[in-house]
Amino acid sequence: MEAYEKIYKLHELMETKTVADLPGPYKVGVDLGTADVVLVVADEAGNPVAGSLRWASVVKDGLVVDFRGAMLIVEELKAEVEERMGITLDKGATAIPPGTVGRNALACGHVIAGAGLEPVCQVDEPVAAAKALGITHGIVVDIGGGTTGIAVLRNGELVFTADEPTGGTHVSLVLAGAYKMPFEEAELLKRDAAQHRRIMPVILPVIEKMAAVVTAMLAGQEEYHDYPVYVVGGTACLQGFENEFSKAFGRKVYVPPHPLLVTPLGIAMFG
Repeated sequence: MEAYEKIYKLHELMETKTVADLPGPYKVGVDLGTADVVLVVADEAGNPVAGSLRWASVVKDGLVVDFRGAMLIVEELKAEVEERMGITLDKGATAIPPGTVGRNALACGHVIAGAGLEPVCQVDEPVAAAKALGITHGIVVDIGGGTTGIAVLRNGELVFTADEPTGGTHVSLVLAGAYKMPFEEAELLKRDAAQHRRIMPVILPVIEKMAAVVTAMLAGQEEYHDYPVYVVGGTACLQGFENEFSKAFGRKVYVPPHPLLVTPLGIAMFG
């Protein structure tokens, strides 16, 4: 499958709670996000086999703040997918925001280990997204709930990476303040595609801020100014995001289909 075909297929499998009829061995990836936890299974060629998602708040700004909660969610996702596939999953990969080090970096591996998956690999989130998109030459911006990471690849090699604390959580905070609602309701509002046109004027300053943050992270990297830019992550699901981010960034950016699922699929490919 081509990269976008794989993403569409993963979305279909998760929506229908079905399994692709592909032979093993299989690779597992777990994405511990600020707003969600996703487990994806892929075959040796990186084609999606199965996946499951839970909305959760067990991670904040790239750090695991509810270890037991995260572990239990991964256990549940693992059990769901194992039941569908009729096999036992025993190993998996995870990802972290660029620059995460020490015990903070080890925490994600400890979470999946506690859930019954032997950690085999840990990769930077935007690098995982690049893997899923098949990018060997370009810039990947991964806007998570609490952090925004970038990876610059040249001829398949990672040449620059950076991370800053801004993301989808800031969109929800602005919505909560503007509409005088609890944060949890603002999160649901943000995910409702039918409301995106209405809320875009309210959250536009946040999108412009994100573009400014990415511009600042790339300061001094002028040699990559003509590289294509791809934006993934849940925030990129907002209708109109691609156009508004492009205008604020000052150059065209590309948002792949179902951008929330790109990084989890890439993590599985590394698994």
